[in-house]
Amino acid sequence: MTESLNRIRAFLADREPPTPCLVVDTDLVAARTAAVAAAFPDALIRYAVKANPAPEVLDAVLSAGAGFDVAGTGEIELCLSRGAEAAELAYGNTIKKPSDIAFAYTRGVREFTTDSAGDLANLAEYAPGSLVSIRLLLTGGPDSVTPFGHKFGCEPSVAATLLRQAVDAGLRPGIAFHVGSQQPDPAAWEIGVATAAKVAADAGVGLARLNIGGGFATGHREPVPSLADYAAVIHAALGEHLPGPGPELLLEPGRVIVADAGLIRTEVVLVTTRAATDERRWVYLDVGRYNGMAECENEAVAYRLEPVGVKGPEGPVVLAGPTCDGDDVLYQRTPCALPMSLRAGDLLDIPGTGAYTASYSSVAFNGIEPLRTYCVGRFADAG
Repeated sequence: MTESLNRIRAFLADREPPTPCLVVDTDLVAARTAAVAAAFPDALIRYAVKANPAPEVLDAVLSAGAGFDVAGTGEIELCLSRGAEAAELAYGNTIKKPSDIAFAYTRGVREFTTDSAGDLANLAEYAPGSLVSIRLLLTGGPDSVTPFGHKFGCEPSVAATLLRQAVDAGLRPGIAFHVGSQQPDPAAWEIGVATAAKVAADAGVGLARLNIGGGFATGHREPVPSLADYAAVIHAALGEHLPGPGPELLLEPGRVIVADAGLIRTEVVLVTTRAATDERRWVYLDVGRYNGMAECENEAVAYRLEPVGVKGPEGPVVLAGPTCDGDDVLYQRTPCALPMSLRAGDLLDIPGTGAYTASYSSVAFNGIEPLRTYCVGRFADAG
């Protein structure tokens, strides 16, 4: 990763692009994709496009032999335009219109995920014969940093019914689950595999697919398990709960592939104090929750902060974005320290920000343009 950061910083030093900006090393994207494939050699790898849809990122993923987890018609068109085969796309969004399903099917997509009877009926009508995985709602497992709550998935008894309905409708059945984004506990997947096996047994249905989602964590301030750690737990769970040939395994990683490949450079807009009794300075940046730092909501993801060319003794700070919205505060409870000499016009680097930054950026809140993305590495000029 040091080599990647050096490549990014060399680009920033040479080009001096306006801030804020995200720079992604496509070589590291390709390497991380290959690493996931090596950890799960018998699985289908489908990169979650929503993590970072930059065309150069998709090119790097394709070069490593992976396909894509898509969430809508726009992502389908984007992936096909970069050279992906329709057979390499898995439509993972359970919330879709009949016209979206028909669009995907006419483009050649044959794999979908659902969690409701209404959507399943639409799939049977508009995507006949497709592979359809029923998404489970997992409860009682370890919390992830950014859990999905109850928006997606259905309870096991409902999933069993939907599995039988899928078979009756001529669809190829599978089960899907997701343990939450940035999940630091591999045991969460053991619970998911065990639940999936029980649901399939209760339904009396043989599975064609087991989609275990993504959620593999990337380290920011705290260490996280390695891909090998995750893989060991998952393979052990498969051996225990779904022995034998079993269903084909599919993964939908996003963050673990692209997060560490990206770095945001931002400029300090203002440094000030707000109360005589508070030793913390308020540091306002030109990047905030609405133009790249959405995952700082509830201070869920604690990114590292690296001053550029500013050294010396450090003191505590509150970090905030540039907009006039009172919620645009990045870290008020999370301890942060920056040099006491920090001034307006200084630069900060925020590594580990390749995922869920540019893709979450608003179009023009307060008239601020979306986060610019630049790419370096072998795929920077591809396509």
